[in-house]
Amino acid sequence: MSDTPAATQAASIASPINLILFSLLILLAYFRLRPSPPSTLPKGPAPVVFRTFTPPTLQPYDGEKDRPVYLAVRGKVFDVTPGKNFYGPGGPYENFAGRDASRGLACGSFDEDMLTKDLDGPLDDLSGLGQDEMQALQDWEDRFSEKYLVVGKLVAVSEGQEGS
Repeated sequence: MSDTPAATQAASIASPINLILFSLLILLAYFRLRPSPPSTLPKGPAPVVFRTFTPPTLQPYDGEKDRPVYLAVRGKVFDVTPGKNFYGPGGPYENFAGRDASRGLACGSFDEDMLTKDLDGPLDDLSGLGQDEMQALQDWEDRFSEKYLVVGKLVAVSEGQEGS
């Protein structure tokens, strides 16, 4: 009585094909139920700190040597680095980089005489601009506000020293 029904049934369950199928079932269960690695978010841009600029401290932000490109419009300092082709070195608006661009944008002029010469003096109060020029300046400011981050405010050197 070596071939009892229990022994025959055990032999048929333990057949090589059944062992292979059982192993595959365990393997599939493992891959299906194993813990997945934690998902990571991509690294975001460096945080932007809102700061107060004076004309001399704004001037280095001209896009040279891979520096960011900032320009000021009516006291707001915008990071225009994403538009470096326009505002950075070699761009059509490059003379505004690192400067107060208010008068030049209002007048639609890229001339050097539109830029404040005395960086330690008072800011341009935009006196002498007409209604059309002020509207043009407002349009530029709105455009910059839609496209670029405001990273600071521009104050005269005398105001910047008082706040230090």
